[in-house]
Amino acid sequence: MEEQLRAKSGKKEFVGIVKSDKMDKTIVVAVETKALHPLYKKYVTRTKKVKAHDEQNQAKTGDRVRVIECRPISKEKCWKLTAVIERAR
Repeated sequence: MEEQLRAKSGKKEFVGIVKSDKMDKTIVVAVETKALHPLYKKYVTRTKKVKAHDEQNQAKTGDRVRVIECRPISKEKCWKLTAVIERAR
C-alpha cells in the first residue's frame, strides 16, 4: 500500500539508519546508495545524511527507518519519518 501512495505522489523515499536523535522532533538519517565508479567500473558505497521530521520522537539512534520527501519544514529539513522498520538492539 505504501508503494502505491508513493507512486501517486512521485516523492522520493529512502531507507536508512538513524545516526542522531538529540534534536527535538528531528532525526539525522544516513542513507547509503551504491554507484558505479566511471573509471574503475567498481561499485562504491556513498553515504548521505539527511535531517527528517519525527513528530512523536519515536525513532532512536541505530533504528532502521523509512523517510519520504516533503515540503521544507526548516532550513535543512525537508524529509518526514514514515515508519520505523527495525528497532536497534
